[in-house]
Amino acid sequence: MTRGEAKKLVEQMTLEEKAGLCSGKDFWRLKSVERLGIPEVMVCDGPNGLRKQSEAEGAGINDSIEAVCFPASCAEAASFDRNCMYRAGQAMGNACQAENISLLLGPGTNIKRSPIGGRNFEYYSEDPYLSAQMAAAHIKGVQSKHVGACIKHFAANNQESRRMSISSEVDERTLREIYLAAFEDAVKEAKPWAVMCSYNRLNGIFASEHHWLLTEVLKEEWGYEGMVVTDWGAVNDRVKGLEAGLDLEMPGSGGATDQQIVEAVRAGTLPEAILDEACGRIVSRIMTYAEHRDRDAVWDREKDHELAVELAKECMVLLKNDESLLPLSDQQKIVFIGKFAEKPRIQGGGSSHVNTKHQTCALDQVKTMEHVTYVSGFDTTEAVGEDALRLERQRMNDAIAAAKQAEVAVIFAGLPDSYESEGFDRKHMRLPDIQNRLIQAVAEVQPNTVVVLHNGSPVEMPWVHDVKAILETYLGGEGVGEAVVDCLFGNTNPSGKLPETFPLKLSDNPSYLNFPGETSKVEYKEGIFVGYRYYDKKEMPVLFPFGHGLSYTTFAYSDLRVDKRKFQDEEPCTVTVTITNTGDRFGKEAVQLYVQDVESKVLRPIKELKGFEKVGLMPGESKDVSFDLGKRAWAYYDVEAHDWYTEEGEFRLLVGASSQDIRLTETVYVVPYKKKKQIYTMSTILGDLYENPDVKQEIAELKKISDSMFESANQEALGEGMADMMEAQTREMPLKSLPSFSNGVISRAYLEELLNRLNR
Repeated sequence: MTRGEAKKLVEQMTLEEKAGLCSGKDFWRLKSVERLGIPEVMVCDGPNGLRKQSEAEGAGINDSIEAVCFPASCAEAASFDRNCMYRAGQAMGNACQAENISLLLGPGTNIKRSPIGGRNFEYYSEDPYLSAQMAAAHIKGVQSKHVGACIKHFAANNQESRRMSISSEVDERTLREIYLAAFEDAVKEAKPWAVMCSYNRLNGIFASEHHWLLTEVLKEEWGYEGMVVTDWGAVNDRVKGLEAGLDLEMPGSGGATDQQIVEAVRAGTLPEAILDEACGRIVSRIMTYAEHRDRDAVWDREKDHELAVELAKECMVLLKNDESLLPLSDQQKIVFIGKFAEKPRIQGGGSSHVNTKHQTCALDQVKTMEHVTYVSGFDTTEAVGEDALRLERQRMNDAIAAAKQAEVAVIFAGLPDSYESEGFDRKHMRLPDIQNRLIQAVAEVQPNTVVVLHNGSPVEMPWVHDVKAILETYLGGEGVGEAVVDCLFGNTNPSGKLPETFPLKLSDNPSYLNFPGETSKVEYKEGIFVGYRYYDKKEMPVLFPFGHGLSYTTFAYSDLRVDKRKFQDEEPCTVTVTITNTGDRFGKEAVQLYVQDVESKVLRPIKELKGFEKVGLMPGESKDVSFDLGKRAWAYYDVEAHDWYTEEGEFRLLVGASSQDIRLTETVYVVPYKKKKQIYTMSTILGDLYENPDVKQEIAELKKISDSMFESANQEALGEGMADMMEAQTREMPLKSLPSFSNGVISRAYLEELLNRLNR
């Protein structure tokens, strides 16, 4: 339904009906207006599967129907594949139609500011471009089935500690380039039906009543026409929220906040037009779903399970493979060690938890293979008491003995549910101690040791140099068992890439000193230097870099070319590179394009991801991969102009297999279409004036006088190096100091007139 048609329906509603429509009927349903044909609709949690509340008698809000669990967002992002995201979204959209769900709450697009964020498994990346592209593809997939997607949590919700009250203190440039950018492209490109505002405050103001965030940026600047819904229980002041651009309150307040809206309109403190606008957005979404309701939709859970397996294979990241230990051979004597081989951790805890009955494990996939044996090695619960500790030691001894007898040991390790979940942040980056001890003990007796990881976020690896191969599965969904075994034995060639940096240790992380903040606020003092942007700038070693992921084949990068060498920043630029599979088996490569400002007057990262494409190649096959770049590839956010600005000059295009594995480079020259208006003051230094060719004529007289001052001072200078010092000091001199240093030759009145001319 169009906004115009929705407006006509709203015009027929009473004040009470309009106020009521702006909050939920219950935990999962929106209210109806039956006399106008506006139906009651249901929403449910996502984003890696349906968490629809069971309608069985006596079911609680956490009792959900059986559903298919797709890979969690942390894993999906590792696919570096928009098509995978679209297909997963499409499947979930179809399931929503079959289950009469109008809105799926996801995807989560918040930036992984710290590796110990408790909900990182539900988010995509530390990089805003990758996050936005993954989110956009997911949204398009869901909405292709005429079901809404709800991108969340807007904005700067990057931790679980005090998430309902903490104030995220973020400067505007950092917000624009990192935290809002993750949402911006997804909102503009995919047009989600809903945006969920977060619990936290942003620079002191609750997101649910932040006019700049919800109206000035989201609706006016980005042109967003969908509805804004709260995270559940995120309303602070309902009337202020409505004025700020908050449309729908969930789950509702039993009518209390509806009455506040009615009273505010009647008192004249809330213009009814604001309420009408909010209702129009809500009605438009409800009726669009109702008009496209597919009562014939069939949810084929078996088919979706197969898709979950297929997607999990795309998400596997081969971190290490010394001496090509993987893939394993049917001729090798192999032992599987670790409880996760028997019961893998497939998803995170909290609102995204899917009730799945069709969970595969690696052990089931090899039960017919006589050359593969299994010992538990450890339990996923912490040993307490003497008997438990004795059993723990026995398990480890059994694992060591089995590893000695095998040719290859595969240890299935990871984070238990108690380590990461919605509602709390992790305290450290370590695996449980028993797992680290086991891995090191096995590696001491078995040189061919493989570690398979099940975790939603980075972990420290004190044994990284002691094992030959590491396969990162993240939280791979219900098909992870099949996917892992296929990768281990070479039926699938791993093609995932890390969507985040794995630091050596937690204290290396840029947010370490300012996470999770103090009682009332958390300061984002690292600014734009999040993830690889920080590690690159600091030249710090990392465990595994952003974008890293190996393959069982090899790829050659060649013939990097651009369609133009010099151009204005608003002109499109196409970059093309040829990728060749130089190995002996089929494989996929996620090609990454980074952009570097060669010389900048403002502080910028060494490089930033601006393009990626995944390409599949048969042995010996070559394909061209192209990237289309626009203005934002070159621009930074200028806080003085409150706009994006490109500095004129050279930019380096870096194409590679990871952020630290750059294979080819090329240089282009970019000219800003819109010149930045420079404002000069008495505090402007001479050097800044000299370096601006646009004011060369206006400052010619001033330069002549100041150069004369420098020459005179230089003649009186004594000692080697004094001339250079005097020249440097002259260039650093602010205009306000010239009257004193020129002995009155340059007057303040002269400088004020000069500034007037320059600023005109």
